[in-house]
Amino acid sequence: VQLQASGGGLVKAGGSLRLSCTASGRTFSTYTMGWFRQAPGKEREFVAAIGRSGGMTYYTDSVKGRFTIFRDNAKKTMLLQMNSLNPEDTAIYYCAGYANSFRPSSVVNDENYDYWGQGTLVTVSS
Repeated sequence: VQLQASGGGLVKAGGSLRLSCTASGRTFSTYTMGWFRQAPGKEREFVAAIGRSGGMTYYTDSVKGRFTIFRDNAKKTMLLQMNSLNPEDTAIYYCAGYANSFRPSSVVNDENYDYWGQGTLVTVSS
C-alpha cells in the first residue's frame, strides 16, 4: 500500500488543522494505522493510532483530548483532527500502517509499521 499525507500548514496557537492520509491499493481496511511526528532536532514520536475497523484508538498523553483519529475504509482515508494546537505540536507528521492487529504496545513503536507516507509539515505559531 502507498500512503499520501496532506493537510499540514501554518496555524496560530489555539487553532485547528485536519490531516489526511490517503491509501492506494485494495487492502487499506486490513491495516492498523497511525500518526507519528518529528519535531526539529528531535526523534520521531508516536501521536495516535487506530485499529482496522476504527473501533480502537490510542493516543500519546500530550494530545489526548485535543486530537482525534478516525478512518473511512470505503474512502481508504485516515484523518487526524487536531484542535487547540500549541507550538509544541510543530513537526512533520507522518502516517503509517502495518498489517497486524491493533495493540497499544505495538502501535507506539514505529518499527512495527511497514508503510509510511511522505510527511506533512505542521507549524504552530505562538
